[in-house]
Amino acid sequence: MRRDDRDDPFDDIFREIERMMEEMTGGDVNISADAGFGEDAHFTVHEEPDHLRVIGDLPGIEQDDIDIKCDGRTLTVTARSDHRSYEERLDLPARVDEHTATASFNNGILEVTLERVDDSADINVR
Repeated sequence: MRRDDRDDPFDDIFREIERMMEEMTGGDVNISADAGFGEDAHFTVHEEPDHLRVIGDLPGIEQDDIDIKCDGRTLTVTARSDHRSYEERLDLPARVDEHTATASFNNGILEVTLERVDDSADINVR
């Protein structure tokens, strides 16, 4: 016997969820088993007086599969595994010195610490 979508016991449930999501959002919603880390990954930004700490949950990712970039205003975290890829762009609540950033990764938890910098520099008039 050949297995197809009609044999999937959850097909009706997923079809109904997609229909309700389309109705709520007015758009096309596709639910897939390989939807990436969007539902699993979660990032929070903690503001301290002299630095920002960004903490993210990246389940199923190895340390070597993480790439972090910062331009002083936006932190971008990219993670790739054999089956998934994920990218998160976080607009930081304060300007930071990206050159002094440190990061650690332990048991699927990423922590990035960034030093704050003044929003503007003093300019001397000659």
